[in-house]
Amino acid sequence: MRQIQFFDTTLRDGEQTPGVNFNTKEKVQLALQLEKWGIDTIEAGFPIASEGDFAAVQAIATAVSTMTVAGLARCQIKDIDRAYEALKQAVSPQIHVFLATSEVHRRYKLAMTKEEVIRAIKEHVTYARTLFDKVQFSPEDATRTEKDFLLEAVQTAIDAGATIINIPDTVGYSNPTAYGELFAYLIANTKSKEPIMFSSHCHDDLGMATANALAAIENGATRVEGTINGIGERAGNTALEEVALALHVRQDFYDCTTNIQLGETKRTSDLVARLSGIAVPKNKAIVGGNAYAHESGIHQDGVLKNPETYEIITPQLVGVQTNSLPLGKLSGRHAFIEKMNQLGYQFDSEETNALFKRFKELADKKKQVTEQDLLALAADQGRTQTEGVELEAVQLQYVSNGHQGAVVSITKDHQSYVASAIGAGSIQAIYNSIDQIFEQQPRLLNYEITALTSGEDAQAEVHVAIECTETNRQISGIGVDFDVLQASAKAYVQASAALKNRGENK
Repeated sequence: MRQIQFFDTTLRDGEQTPGVNFNTKEKVQLALQLEKWGIDTIEAGFPIASEGDFAAVQAIATAVSTMTVAGLARCQIKDIDRAYEALKQAVSPQIHVFLATSEVHRRYKLAMTKEEVIRAIKEHVTYARTLFDKVQFSPEDATRTEKDFLLEAVQTAIDAGATIINIPDTVGYSNPTAYGELFAYLIANTKSKEPIMFSSHCHDDLGMATANALAAIENGATRVEGTINGIGERAGNTALEEVALALHVRQDFYDCTTNIQLGETKRTSDLVARLSGIAVPKNKAIVGGNAYAHESGIHQDGVLKNPETYEIITPQLVGVQTNSLPLGKLSGRHAFIEKMNQLGYQFDSEETNALFKRFKELADKKKQVTEQDLLALAADQGRTQTEGVELEAVQLQYVSNGHQGAVVSITKDHQSYVASAIGAGSIQAIYNSIDQIFEQQPRLLNYEITALTSGEDAQAEVHVAIECTETNRQISGIGVDFDVLQASAKAYVQASAALKNRGENK
């Protein structure tokens, strides 16, 4: 059977989702979980984009032990050099060089002729190969590029030393028939003295990203690129968990194998959802809350007689377990640390002490601490420590004319800040108070409340997304607490601190 490699770009293309902003610690945690899931190559970021991106790529390069770590670079020498500096300590480094090739991009974005594009590809891929053994080239907007010119661009990259050719459906324009035929055409008509890996990269603008990726595999691609939960620009990317399960369940058709550890699928999805602030829809394939639920009486009857009547995937296959996590108020530090390690988290001594203290406080309030509780606890702790702020207290009171008043205090750099404000409701009053403390006026774009578990002792998880009024940059925040108002305040403080730390909305 053919071996299909999985290339994850959750930390690069996925982070381009409006409102998604992973910090370095979160990126390392996600990278370690993706490695545990079985990802072959992780695109850790765009090193020249910012100091933060560079630091994250560098941190991931030294943290993982089996994955290839890739950095994105334009066809510019400075981009390639920056990627090399970030990746030179990686066990297996790779560079991903790209340049648009379609007529609309050449004319309106690049202002380059076909000849200039070909010269740029040759020059920069050649240079990249002097620094990297693994060089990937992507002709951006490949599916809207003239077929003969696309072949010329790809052959130029191969002749210059590219070992991997990625064919991106950048704007989700293609369909399975056309995309599959494009791979077959390029594979049949390119020439190389060494094996060339062909890879797919699809966006979901027309809802065909997963189907297109599978069509590429059918027609010779040996690598698929995408993100967890399909997050990414506009409508998102190929959802890697969907491709992984399709290749497994329909192995009779695809005749392929992968390194994906399917039992880690749900855990990986949950971690990305929590840290990105992008909740998984209930009806999402593979990892959605209703993916293994049966409402129809006919379906229920069939499943009770034999699950195979309506289930082609067992919940256990992707790590959806029915048993609860046996951790509670009597659990010790060692058991707690072991469980956090299993969940993909590694903390230093100071971080462990703080997190274990919060776990004990949680265990005193709950009958049973679930895996979902622990994941939320770790995510909440990571963001709070990174931004250097902590919510101290929230006090509410009724004001005349139906308004609510709020007094909020937070700690930042060991100093306490207090502000009060009114609002049409309690949430608005709290958020107005927080805006006073941070001296900024962002727009609130999204506010969502989710119960982490069932029952009266469930914690509330609040996701907010705010937007800088000057730059239109979106930032997300997450708050977890038994009290919805407290969780709401935590989420808004987290997002506001991140916005302030980036020097925006002054």
